Amino acid sequence: MSVNKVILVGNLGKDPELRYTPSGAAVVTFSLATTERYKDRDGNRQEKTEWHNVVAWRQLAEICGKYLHKGKQVYIEGRIQTRNYDDRDGNKRYITEIVADQMQMLGRAGDESGGGSSGYGGGQQSGYGGSQQPSGGGRQSVGSQEEQSQEPPFNMDDEIPF
Repeated sequence: MSVNKVILVGNLGKDPELRYTPSGAAVVTFSLATTERYKDRDGNRQEKTEWHNVVAWRQLAEICGKYLHKGKQVYIEGRIQTRNYDDRDGNKRYITEIVADQMQMLGRAGDESGGGSSGYGGGQQSGYGGSQQPSGGGRQSVGSQEEQSQEPPFNMDDEIPF
């Protein structure tokens, strides 16, 4: 048995780049920063930022291209993949990326910085088949065709104090 599962919560380093394959499949790429905060031996606060290359396909790619922007905080679920290619000079290059199959926007509606983890968020989106999963009360689906201003149904689980 083996497992290849990645969960990231971070901020976009640049606006997503949405493209289409010759067969018409949407693909989006963007960089995601995750920051680890810790104290060194002397008690000084330190930060280490790790950058992740993220790729999403089909419907999830279109949603990411439409709703995400530089600085936005997102939750990404997917798998890690390493592939190689030959650059313009004929050198073999390797790239490790996260192939996203679910995305959830974090932060508040209209929050350009993407900070915070409460308030507005999008439902988890599947990049394979385009199915939407319920996102819970107080949140709205990112890819919904309905107006974003509609109030979603109440969910008692949101009232749990922990």
